[in-house]
Amino acid sequence: MTDTPKFLETARRVIATEARALDQLEASLGDEFDTAVDIMLSATGRVIVSGMGKSGHIARKIAATLASTGTPAHFVHPAEASHGDLGMMAQGDVALVLSNSGETPELADVIAYTRRFKIPMIGVASRSDSTLIKQSDVGLILPRAEEACGTGVVPTSSTTMTLALGDALAVALMEHRAFTPEHFREFHPGGKLGAQLSRVRDLMHAGDALPLVTLDTPMSDVLLEISRKGFGVVGVTDQNGALGGIITDGDLRRHMEGLLDHSAHQVMTESPTTIAPDALAEEAVAVMNDRKITCLFVLDPEKSAAPIGFLHIHDCLRVGLG
Repeated sequence: MTDTPKFLETARRVIATEARALDQLEASLGDEFDTAVDIMLSATGRVIVSGMGKSGHIARKIAATLASTGTPAHFVHPAEASHGDLGMMAQGDVALVLSNSGETPELADVIAYTRRFKIPMIGVASRSDSTLIKQSDVGLILPRAEEACGTGVVPTSSTTMTLALGDALAVALMEHRAFTPEHFREFHPGGKLGAQLSRVRDLMHAGDALPLVTLDTPMSDVLLEISRKGFGVVGVTDQNGALGGIITDGDLRRHMEGLLDHSAHQVMTESPTTIAPDALAEEAVAVMNDRKITCLFVLDPEKSAAPIGFLHIHDCLRVGLG
């Protein structure tokens, strides 16, 4: 335990060194970045990302980020490319090739293939006079920043800069394409992220599942509808089909005396809280928590005030929200 401060000092030194490298990268970017984005936008195929060693690991992440944000992309291992995977590249694609030195021998076949078949290539390296940059249609040069390892031999700051550069390309492409959370969800349907980006319409009950009665429905029939639908509540619609109120267990308790002598409109709570079908499910949870309620009727603001869906807190909990 006595050495803990020493390790903490190391951690802070590494992070500070890499932060300085990112500052250098930001300051070094110029028109070539815009050119690279334009080339990627003009591709009719995919962005092929390739790199060897640590650059290969970064290349895989960049390809995954591009693919998940609306830019078709995949990683090609340069060694495998020399044994048949070059066929995964075609005219209409764009190659994004990473190499800190720009002289990685395993990339030779990838570079030659792009030149032979006129596949645009964006090179990322730290040396402007390297083979990779000289052969590229546009070169993105990494500044010669200090590696965080202290010895200068372990890729640390250089890989961090490459990763950040890949993120910058992906975000620039996203913003140009007006990529929305709904688009993002299409590529991330599973897990917590998919749940957070779910729309109310994705989770709501609709059609015959809606618990609905009319204003003049006798309370005996209201209780049957509540029991049949199993949500513990019922919506009350007027003669035009618009949602006029809601009956909950709280309303039932407040009107317990002579309950069966009443009609729905005499028991209901008017102007219930509602939500739009395109609202995020996470927003619906926030509304329910704020109002201390357990359900929402869904109204389409572009149409009439007629309910088109019903969302219960249990529907949100089921997909991991709440």
